[in-house]
Amino acid sequence: MGLGLDLPAFIGQLVSFVILVLVLRRFGYAPIRRILDERAARIRASIEEAEDSRRESERIRAEAELELQRARQEAHSIVAEAGRTRDRFLKEARTEAERESATIVAEARARIEEERRAMIEDLRRRFVDGALSAAESIISRHLNLDDHRKLIVQALDEHLPGEGKAENP
Repeated sequence: MGLGLDLPAFIGQLVSFVILVLVLRRFGYAPIRRILDERAARIRASIEEAEDSRRESERIRAEAELELQRARQEAHSIVAEAGRTRDRFLKEARTEAERESATIVAEARARIEEERRAMIEDLRRRFVDGALSAAESIISRHLNLDDHRKLIVQALDEHLPGEGKAENP
């Protein structure tokens, strides 16, 4: 044999190698393959789980963004409504204040006019009483009180025509 091979040793090694392959295939390859398959399945599951988590996170972010937009719109609506309500209350308060002011002014004017008339009437009465006293002392004769008053009222009406007719006190 010119190749330098020892045929019985080579056949022995070949048989040993085939037996080793068969033993490994029967007892070693299946468990290693199963372990590798399980690991690959766990990796795929982790990747799918991570992908699901990412999609869920994006969905939640989109929902949060939408909810935030709705909240902003609602806040804007609330602020706008509050402004309208404030304006309405201010307008109502202003109208009520103007109405009350006009009522107070009208009542004050009526009281002033009433007091002015009362003062004029009081002055006329005092003037009539004074004139009666003066006339009584000047005229020695006595007229009854009603005649004196009529005489003075008539004189006042002739001399003070702009103040209206004097009332008979």
